[in-house]
Amino acid sequence: MKLIQTDKDTLLKPLQTVTGIVERRHTLPILSNVLIERKNESLSFMATDLEIQITTCTQDSEVVKKGFSVTVAAKKLQDILRALPDKAQVTLEAEENRLQVKAGKSRFNLQTLPVEDFPKLPESSEPQAKIILQQKELKNLLFLVQYAMAQQDIRYYLNGLLFLLEESYLKVVATDGHRLGFALIALQALQEKREVILPRKAVLELAKQLNDSEEPVTVEILQNQIRFTFSNIVLVSKVVDGKFPDYNRVIPSGYQKQFNVDRLLFLQTLQRAAILSNEKFRGVRLILTTGNLRIVCNNSEQEEAQEELEVQYDGEALDIGFNITYLLDVLTNLTCETVQCSFGDASSSALITVPGNDNFKYVVMPMRI
Repeated sequence: MKLIQTDKDTLLKPLQTVTGIVERRHTLPILSNVLIERKNESLSFMATDLEIQITTCTQDSEVVKKGFSVTVAAKKLQDILRALPDKAQVTLEAEENRLQVKAGKSRFNLQTLPVEDFPKLPESSEPQAKIILQQKELKNLLFLVQYAMAQQDIRYYLNGLLFLLEESYLKVVATDGHRLGFALIALQALQEKREVILPRKAVLELAKQLNDSEEPVTVEILQNQIRFTFSNIVLVSKVVDGKFPDYNRVIPSGYQKQFNVDRLLFLQTLQRAAILSNEKFRGVRLILTTGNLRIVCNNSEQEEAQEELEVQYDGEALDIGFNITYLLDVLTNLTCETVQCSFGDASSSALITVPGNDNFKYVVMPMRI
């Protein structure tokens, strides 16, 4: 039975949107599949990993009176479509438990699995909170902190990002226990306080899918879920059940030792020094004296890199060590021209901010070198 005939991109673009969350190897074979459904002139594609679900729709001018639903291996179908010539006309035909993909003289027979076995996330009730902001605003907010999320910490609530509505602000916080990123954006209306923890995979997928436009993204906090709707995409994610640490206690204040430095210059200097840092511990020493910042990296072969920067500083000398990766991460993800570095003593965490901007803070713990 012929399901649809259309050009390659009509199928490939929405398929590429949803396949990012599909796991190649899974205990449930159907989780490797994409659910393709046709209703009226709308063609929808859905993928899930039981934690996150992405749906996208595309309009297709070919009117087929009869709708259809089929599930097929997402990555295989994507690879087939990618390999076809540009502007190829593709026909999908279904026979029993097979989907045939035809294009020119090419034929591919793929296994299908029952549509009723596809595990859609249950629809939650009415949203507890709803905000609308520009896609580029949310994307920038995520990029400011997402690198500070833990990766496989046994404290599972750290493997994600705190998403907090408070008064007229949206705040996002990420920490792995060694460093913490905090950023906020002002909203147009007052909000009742709501906080959820987004899983790491959902944060990375969302940052990838959002674009740098002023188009809106609607964010709805639901019971045990959060939903993002933008650009014909609906991303629903379960939220992490856990209590996020009190970030306010971590962010230091009142530091007297501070200097401003050109972000790009500081980044390039650290990148050079990092070449000779210890591959395992990644340590760097920052030695601050009047008017001067010395950067020193050593490794186990007794090799050493030294760099110096002129800085406007006239206070007590300081010799403090850090994981250089944590410094490189923040300097890479910021876009401002200048950063401000503030310190307490050699055993206190450092605070990196943007001069004249209280909407971003980055805290990094020192390490002994």
